[in-house]
Amino acid sequence: MTPALPIQRALAVARRRHAAIVAAFALPVLGYVAASLATDRSPAALLQAGVVIAITALVAWLKRPGRDLRGLVRRLDARPDLEDSADLLFAAPGSLGPLQQLQRQRLLDRLACRPADLRAAWPLRSLLAIWIVFGTLTAATIWLFPQGITITLPQRPSPTPAPTAAAATDLVVETARLHAEPPAYTGLAAGTQPELSGKFAQDSRLRWTLRFAPQPEAVELVFHDGQRLPLTREGEDWTATRTLSKSTLYRIVPAGPLPLRDDALHRLDAIPDQPPQIRAVAPERSLTLATPGQRQWALDFEASDDHGLGPARLEITLAQGSGEQVTVTEQTRVLRGEGDARLRRYAHTLDLARLGLAEGDDLIVRLVVADNRAPSPQQSRSASFILRWPLPPSAESTGMEGLVKKALPAYFRSQRQIIIDAEALLADRPRLTADEFMLRSNNLGVDQRLLRLRYGQFLGEESEGEPEPPPGYEDGEHAEGDGHDHASEPPAAPTPPGGDSMLELYGHTHDEAEAATLLDPETRALLKQALDAMWLSEGGLRQGDPAAALPHAYRALGFIKQVQQASRIYLARTGLELPPIDEARRMTGDRKGIASRTTGLAPRDAGENPALPLWQALAGPDGGEPALEAFADWLRANEARVDDPLSLVAAIDALRRDPACTDCRAALRARLWPLLPRDAAMTPARPRPGERGQAYLDALRTEASP
Repeated sequence: MTPALPIQRALAVARRRHAAIVAAFALPVLGYVAASLATDRSPAALLQAGVVIAITALVAWLKRPGRDLRGLVRRLDARPDLEDSADLLFAAPGSLGPLQQLQRQRLLDRLACRPADLRAAWPLRSLLAIWIVFGTLTAATIWLFPQGITITLPQRPSPTPAPTAAAATDLVVETARLHAEPPAYTGLAAGTQPELSGKFAQDSRLRWTLRFAPQPEAVELVFHDGQRLPLTREGEDWTATRTLSKSTLYRIVPAGPLPLRDDALHRLDAIPDQPPQIRAVAPERSLTLATPGQRQWALDFEASDDHGLGPARLEITLAQGSGEQVTVTEQTRVLRGEGDARLRRYAHTLDLARLGLAEGDDLIVRLVVADNRAPSPQQSRSASFILRWPLPPSAESTGMEGLVKKALPAYFRSQRQIIIDAEALLADRPRLTADEFMLRSNNLGVDQRLLRLRYGQFLGEESEGEPEPPPGYEDGEHAEGDGHDHASEPPAAPTPPGGDSMLELYGHTHDEAEAATLLDPETRALLKQALDAMWLSEGGLRQGDPAAALPHAYRALGFIKQVQQASRIYLARTGLELPPIDEARRMTGDRKGIASRTTGLAPRDAGENPALPLWQALAGPDGGEPALEAFADWLRANEARVDDPLSLVAAIDALRRDPACTDCRAALRARLWPLLPRDAAMTPARPRPGERGQAYLDALRTEASP
């Protein structure tokens, strides 16, 4: 049955589209078949290729357009303008009746205005899938069997025999592959690289695959620490396996009469698993004071790890009581963070009432996070964060402070009293002469200096000598006009600390300057800022400018008030474990095994490190071999003390193999520089003061002289 001419044209266009689709499907299949035949030309492989090609051709033939007449008619009848009469286009005109011929002519006219489109749509999803599948198979075949792909070019027969190849003089590494399988807990994928050096995760399993030309008798890997790893021959390849526990250098050493052409050192760096990193989001400070009516304490931490986080817990410690009656309660809560395996957020809110926090108590929290390293996970602990509920101010202590201030000598005042006296001095300035104003301002500066030295003891600062009374105050008395109420002061009194003195707050803890390290870092920072402000205030007062000194004095007073709030110091409580007492030695006077209580500075041993002799020997054009061997022995025993020992080992090996190499000597000498012993530190000379500084020092000497 011959279709009408418009249908024949539409079928021709559809067949061309079908041929293009078949070619798009056949290309990746034929590429895989070609790669398979290149690697394997056995009869089974040829039969498999023939079957694949035959199936592809059969499917293309069965799916060609126009083969299914009924399906073609149904597709044409889908057009509304053909009025379900598409079968008339495939019938002979002589076999149709008058009405059928009229209907057929109407259909032909409509097809002339709007031709039929019988082309199949492009199956993009199927094409993409088959290209991915057969493209991956082709690439894998070429990668796994590169030696099987050979291209033979036709050559003309030579009338004369080809000359025989020259005998090999050395070994050549034709192919090299290094396969690494990281530990399972890292989540890293295994990989293969052609380089014999690289960086891998610690405890990765490495597998070498080498091929030589010509084949050696035996091959082994010699590491820089003296270990040897023999390779096993598997067909034409030599293989070996080793777990990379630490960074190392190695060299390929074949056995037999032929040396290896490229026998350079190869470096393997083991990347250790880092412990988790913890960052506190809330609270922002290590010490937080509870506000009135506070019932909850919101905590927020962020933890990260290079390979993945494990379980996390919150350690809670409640310290109650004071003095010798402190009781400690500890509990632990497991936290579930939000986020991925490498970065998680831990948010938790503590109910203060359920924990039993009361006035005068401290609540200490700390987050502990582990990673997923196997078999021994690593743990990290955050800093301790304290929520303190301070006690209400005591009326009795306020009264005692007032009594102490009354008994305080005039030349050792509090910071508040210095501010009051400085403001009074500014108010009295119009009624005072310049000399009187300068004397009173200088006296206040001396008082500020004494108070600064008193507070400086809690930071471990050295004393500047015994406190001296200000000018005009000798033998327990001071001059008129110094701004003090003499009628209300006793003639003499001991030297107790001032109303704002730190000794009242910390005298039980810091009786010595060396004990200042027990202050927490924030308290030390506040006290340091107070001392800096006192120094600036003292400078303004000693120069006769109380107005410039007052802002610094106010700042110092504010810092002192903040320091007074930090009255409790939290230390991690550990059990007291004393050594057992030897009853047989009691009351015998035997001092055997008791360490000496006297300590001193140990002299520096410059001869322990052989880096200096080697560095000096490498400076000349020759020499250095004896020192080189001595330093190599020292380096093997002290690798942990050197930042990059493998670079030094490689530099030593390069110089040992070529002693005449000038660049090798210079490279080794440069790497020895950080290991040279340093000279003892000397006290730097005090810089000479400027003109204004010298005038200030001269004024101080004049004032101190009788």
